[in-house]
Parts: sequence; C-alpha cells; structure tokens
Amino acid sequence: MQSVTAIVVAHDGARWLKETLAALRRQTRPLDRVVGVDNGSRDGSGQLLAEAFGGANVLTMPRSTGFGEAVHEVLGRLPHDPRADEWVWLLHDDCAPDARALQTLLWAAEHAPEAAILGPKLLDWLDRRVLLEMGVTVSRSGMRETGLEPREYDQGQHDGEGLLDVLSVSTAGMLIRRDVWDQLSGLDPELPLFRDDLDLCWRARAMGHRVLNVPEAVAWHAEAAARRRRRLAVSDEHPRRLDRRNALLVIMANLPFGALIRSVFRNILGSLLRTVLFLVAKQPANALDEVVALGSIIGRPGRLRRARRRRRQGRKQGYPAVARLLTPPGAAFRRLADMVQSFVAGAGPVDSAGRHHAAAETDEDDGEDLLSDSGLMQRLFTSPGVLLCLALLAVTVAAERSLVYGGLLGGGSLVPITGGASDLWRLYTESHHVTGLGSDTWAPPYVALLALVSTVFLGKTWLAVSVLLLGCVPLAGISAYVATKKMISYTPARVWLAATYALLPVATGAIASGRLGTAIVFVLLPVYASLATRIVAGSRRAAWGFGLLLAVGTAFVPLLYVLVAVLGGLAAVSFAGVRRGVGVALAIGLGTPLVLLFPWLAGLVRDPGRILLESGLHDIALSDPGLGGENLLMLSPGGPGAPPVWVTAGLVAVALAALLVRRHQMVVAIGWGVMVFGVLVAIVVGRLTVHGVPAWPGVPLAFAATGLLVAAARPARWIGEFAAGGMLRRAAAALIVVVAFATPLAAAAMWIKSGAEDPLRRGVRDPMPLLAAVGSAKGQGTLVLRPRDGVVTYTVLRGSAPLIGESDLAAAEDASQRFGTAVAGLASGRGGTYARTLAQYGVQFVSVPGPVDATLHRTLDSEPALVRMSLSAGGGLWKLAQPAPAPPPPPGGDSAHRIWLWAQATLLLVVVILASPGARAAEAEEQYADVPLEEPRGRRRAGEDRVRV
Repeated sequence: MQSVTAIVVAHDGARWLKETLAALRRQTRPLDRVVGVDNGSRDGSGQLLAEAFGGANVLTMPRSTGFGEAVHEVLGRLPHDPRADEWVWLLHDDCAPDARALQTLLWAAEHAPEAAILGPKLLDWLDRRVLLEMGVTVSRSGMRETGLEPREYDQGQHDGEGLLDVLSVSTAGMLIRRDVWDQLSGLDPELPLFRDDLDLCWRARAMGHRVLNVPEAVAWHAEAAARRRRRLAVSDEHPRRLDRRNALLVIMANLPFGALIRSVFRNILGSLLRTVLFLVAKQPANALDEVVALGSIIGRPGRLRRARRRRRQGRKQGYPAVARLLTPPGAAFRRLADMVQSFVAGAGPVDSAGRHHAAAETDEDDGEDLLSDSGLMQRLFTSPGVLLCLALLAVTVAAERSLVYGGLLGGGSLVPITGGASDLWRLYTESHHVTGLGSDTWAPPYVALLALVSTVFLGKTWLAVSVLLLGCVPLAGISAYVATKKMISYTPARVWLAATYALLPVATGAIASGRLGTAIVFVLLPVYASLATRIVAGSRRAAWGFGLLLAVGTAFVPLLYVLVAVLGGLAAVSFAGVRRGVGVALAIGLGTPLVLLFPWLAGLVRDPGRILLESGLHDIALSDPGLGGENLLMLSPGGPGAPPVWVTAGLVAVALAALLVRRHQMVVAIGWGVMVFGVLVAIVVGRLTVHGVPAWPGVPLAFAATGLLVAAARPARWIGEFAAGGMLRRAAAALIVVVAFATPLAAAAMWIKSGAEDPLRRGVRDPMPLLAAVGSAKGQGTLVLRPRDGVVTYTVLRGSAPLIGESDLAAAEDASQRFGTAVAGLASGRGGTYARTLAQYGVQFVSVPGPVDATLHRTLDSEPALVRMSLSAGGGLWKLAQPAPAPPPPPGGDSAHRIWLWAQATLLLVVVILASPGARAAEAEEQYADVPLEEPRGRRRAGEDRVRV
C-alpha cells in the first residue's frame, strides 16, 4: 500500500503559490496527506497555505529557515507507519506539477522497486516549451550539467528513453521513500539552499539506491531563488556565491581522498580562469563570488572535515556507482569553450548552474539544427565570408608558391626569422641588451606583440611571422568583410569590397618587401574604420578597443598614429559639439596608445625621423624615390611587388561614380576626403629620406584606399536595387559589376602570374657564419660587412643570428661614432689602431657575405691584424689575430624598467577589460521579474494548455 505525503515549503512565493496549490488539487492520484510550511513569508503565502490545507496542516517557521530544515521539522512531527510504503513528495512554492505527475512517478516506483528517489521532467515556468532539467550530474569541479542544450525546446525527443538513471533530481517535485530519507538523515542542514538535492541524491546513490528521472512526469519550475526573483532570507550571501560554495562543499565532502586532492587543484585553476573571464566580461561581483566561494571552503578545513566524516561510510563503499554518473573529464573543455564563446558573444560567462547570465529569448524555430555538426558544417562552407577567405587563401598560395616552404624567411625589411617566443620575451623584458654594441634603450613594443603571437603558435616565431606577413591578404579580406557588416547589407557588394581591399598594391608590395608592420596595419585598417563609426556616436567601449588596436598598429608603424591623430582632430571639430560623448571617446581612443607605449614613444620624439620608419631593417632602399603622381592616385606605392597602375582603375571608377549619386553624399564626401588626405601624405612621405633611405608611402596609401572603398561602398550597395529594376537598370547594374570586379580579378591574376618577387625569399643564409659561431667565446662578436654602391654597412652579431627587433635597438651615440669610424678605417685599408678598437668592443671575427667584393677581400687580406679563415663564393671570414676580450657583464637589474613593465602589463589588462564585450544589460532572471504570470512568454503549440489556472 502506497502512502504519499506532500510537503509544500513557501517563502514569499505568493505570486507562484496559487498555481502550485491549484496543480496539487488537480492531481489524478489523490494525496494522502498534505502539509504546508511557511518560512516567515510577508506576502500572504502562509494565508494561501492555510486556505488550501487548513490551519492545522500549516507549520510556521522563521524567515531564516532553509528548505531542508523545514522538511525535517515536518517529518519529525509526522509518525512513520512501517507497514506502509510511505513516500514524501517535496514541492517548492514555485513548482507546479502536471495533473498526472504524481501518478506517473508512483507508476515508475512500482516498475523500479530499487528506486528510492524519483523526479519529474522540469520545464520553464514562463516559456513552457523550454526544458530545464531531466536529471542533473556534476563535474569534479562542481560545475552543474543538465545534458541539455541552452533553451532546448521540449518536443518529446527525450520521452522515448524511458526511466533515466541520473545522479540527482531537483527537490522541486522530488519523490523520496520515507525510510530512505530517515536512513540518510534527509537534506544536510549545512546546505540550506542550492545543491542540497545533489548532496542527498549522491548519498543515496552511494548507499546503493537508484535515482531516476521520469520523463513522462512533468512539472513547471520558476527557479525563483536561482534567478534572483525574490530576496533570500536564509543567507546574506549572494545567490551565485552561495551556489558555488555549496557546489564545492558537496564535491569535496563526497569524493574519495585521492579524487579530492585532484579536485582541489582543479578547482583552484578553474576558479582563477573563471575569475579572469568574469573580470574581462566586466562582472566584478561574479568574479568576487568565485574567489570568495573557493576561499570559504579551502579556508575552513574544519567544516569540510566534519562534512566528510558524516559521509565516510557511503563514500568508501559506493563511490564507483557515483563516478560513472559524473560528468566525463572531456566535458570540462566543452564547458570552457562555452564560457569563452558566451563571453565573446557578449552574454557573459556561464554560471555554476549551467545557465547563461543573459540568455536570449528566441522564437520557436530559433536554434533548430544550429548546434548539430551537419548544420554547422553546412553553414560554415556556404558562408560568403568563409568562401571569400578560401578564395583569397588559394590566390595567396598560388602567388607565394616560392615562399610557402623552404629555409629561413627573410629579405627586404625582414630579418631572417630565428629564435622563438622565449627569446623575444627576453629581448623585451631585459633592461640592457648585449646585442651589437650594447644598448640600454627600450625594446620596441612590437617585440612583445610578436612574442605574444608566437606563444599562441607554440613558441614558433617563424610561423607567427609567416601567418601575419604571408597571410595578410586573406586576413585583410576577412577583416574588411566583417567590418562592413553594418555598412553594406548586400552580400555580393561586401564580397567585392573585401576582395578589392585585400588585393590592393599595398598588400602585395608589403609582402614582396618583407614589411611586416605595413601588413599588420593593412589588416587592422578596416577594423579602425568600423570602430571609428561607433566612436563618433559616443561609444566608449569602441573607443577602448580602437585605442588598444591603434597601439598595436603604432608599435609596428609609428606614422600610423600621426595619420589617425590628424583625422581624429578633424572628427573632434566636426562631431564633438554635435554628439554627446564624442570628445571623451576620441580622447580615450587617441590617448590609450600614448599611455601603453609611453617610454618607446618618448624616444621617437627625440628622433622624429624614426616616425617614418617601421619595424624591420632600414639599410636597404626598397622605395622608388621618383614615384609618379599617377601611381599614387592609383594607390600604387611602387617598389617590389607593385602591379601595373591600371589594376586599380575599376575601384577608382566606381568611387568616382559615387560622386554622381545624390543620396548619402556626406559618407561619400568623408571617404573621398580620407582618400585625398592619404594621397597628399603619401606624396610628402615618398619624397623624404631617413638615414639616406627613401621612406615608403604604403601606409598613407592604405589610408587613401580605405577612404576610397568607403566612398565606393555606397553605389555598391545599390547594385541589388538596380538588378531588380527594368532593363536599363539591369544593364547599369551589370556594367557596375563588370567594372567593379575587374579590380580584384586583375590584381589576383597579375599577382599569380608574377609570383612573390624579391627581395623577400625563402632559404636565406644565416648571417652568422658557422665557424664564427663555433669558434667564438661567449659574448664575443662577429662584424658583418656588406658593401653596396660604394658604401659599406655593418652589423655586429653576438654568437647567433639577430632576432627580429634587435635592429631597432640604438647603441650609445659616442660608441656608434667611434665604432663606425673604426669600421670605415678597416674597410678602407687603414687598419692598425682601428682593428684594436674593434677588439675593444669584443669583435673577434669579420665576415663578408658572398659574393665577396674583390677589392674588399684584398684589403682585409692585407691587414696584419686579421687572419683569413675561409673565402668562397658563399662569403669570407677573417679572425682578429689578437683575441678580443669578453665584453663586460651587463649592469644590474634596472628597478625602474621592471616597474614600468609591470605597470604596462596592468594597464594593458585594464584596457582589454574595458574594450571587451561585457554581459548584456539585463540578465534573464531580471527580465522575468516583472512579467505577469498570466501571460507566459513564448508561443504555445496548438492545443497546449498545461497547468494554467
């Protein structure tokens, strides 16, 4: 004989309690006893219970009473009949069971006699199609897992699975045998709210009982406490902190000792990661909850010891039965990916209960097939952006066929790429650099950026540089395609614009010349333009993001900041007085790079000519000083890798056509204004020289190209409108398409035909001769001489090839002058004291890469202070007859340098947090707070009318 006692615990739940009580009255299986507990409600919940059950069947408890304590009090007053098969049905005041819920649960109990705890399928109270739980498991880190997709609709897809063996079911609708309750001493009073059901079911499992979810039994749950729809009186702690703390307590109290130790380390690392994600998502309260929750468990070992002592017997005997129901270890990576994806999407990280902090409302068909592998692959390979990237990647591989594989990558402005991420980190963080003649200047900040990217590529600097430089065309295409999403709704026009931008002469010229800085700026420019449109609307988050990315570009190409600052000043004059917040946003965007790059930028101010230089080598003339005006107007910077000037004629023609369109003249005017500004700067830059080397106008022309594309975007977006019109309009659209697509198609064809031109190449020689590397003592140098056009340039190597960035380190001026004079004397045949000067600076070898100039090798052979070691077509090597002393050890650590490095890292973290997308303005729980219960959200299926009263 089955006997069921229903216990309804209420706490300020009148808004849900009416429907819960009505649902109890409609049960097809009558209840044998009903008892209500009112935990100090102030909204009339106690009166509703008394009206439904009678005053004698309602127990009043203090407001601080927990759910488990209330049930304990009731069952302590109700006698237990050992002859009856007695069951206890636990119900929250915000849980309304279906009319057949109890009958179905008891039916399942009859068919599974070994089951001690059963629970219904829980659906959302408001959107009654959404599944909440069908049993719950947990990871060894305490992370709750329902096995359901976010906002998964109940379409009966799980009902055919029958009774489900689960680790835990919720106390909202839990049916438990009375004798098992007594055996387990019920819910743990240490867990007054949250995770008490998990702990109870875990202990039941450990004692050999089954815990089942019954999909045919249905209940609707509002999750009022978890969704913060009412204030908690049982604890002063924030609900999330309380939930996380209880989760850790349950895990650590029930795990065996070995698994406990692993769980402690796992939770420390996991909490640190979640804390960082919460901070980046601008949720400091949640980050604090994460830290405090972990500290409340680890910092109070006595409490954990008592909890483990109470669970000793079940933990030793029944853990294997529980372990198979815990979340598999691999699921932790999926949850991490979900957290990162949720953060990137702006919804905020996922909480410990497996819910997003800002779950979006969706229509009935939203999400269908989106998470399946086939749906993802289909959408991926039919996406215009992905197809564009693949096409540009194919063009790039075909054009760079000579650069795809081989030896060292170098040439032009790019030093041969050697070393790894650790070498770059060392170069950036050390205060004294022993390279060359020694330098105490700040390492250029782009070294740290390359070190960071190299770290992502598993420490492979050559791979990071190859992706950034050789892959700048597809990267720029994707950047332009994504950046124009809100500007152009017509997809073919976006594809054309992105492809045209990616294949501009600036990109191919930057690759051929090894200009890594220009390649990176070229990829970032569309992002700058997109963020700038939001900055002039007053968005501060966009301003922080703009400032961060501007600092990245400026670190490689200082001229970039000057160009942006001029345009920013013009924007301030035009918009600051019209739109609120624009001035502050512009100040943030332009001020952030100054703060992040301060010491290095201060050095540039003392040598203004360096502003025209970018990262890399500067002793090779790669620019065309006599570049004509027609080249600049056609956006061609000249030099290696530049296609014929007529390649970009289609883009210019479309942009000119934009001047004839009457609509959106302001946008077209701004685009042409940026274009004219970029061309004027390019004209000036192209006629300047720095240290005898002509400056390259590539970056100003990239600015001009960006403005031209903004102007051309307007007629491009109307192609769809023209194509839908009459014959004349369709003919005009066809003409525009032919002219427009001529530019990227011609550029791609010319690039593939000519290939990646010199000077960038694969298989360059290591500038450090092997004999010198093997024969030199630690710290001794090798002088590398390179005669070109009657001028001898030199480099001093210290035991290995130079790292990228070392060429930008300036030695002391007096040392440079004295050493340069000695090199000139040695190369001109006036050795003697000059050779001794070289030895004083630690030079032991003199190397001349092949082919060796005959005059120079005769001069070096005739020098008594030098002894020839080798001479061939590959180069020559001489050794100083007198051993060079080892250079003095570097000075001790510079405390000011270390302080700024830590300050810079801190500032960078703050800017990243401020620039990152945070949680949406309103959380899902708060959105639900004021919704009338009589009008649940979401559409119902035809004929659906469950539980409504």
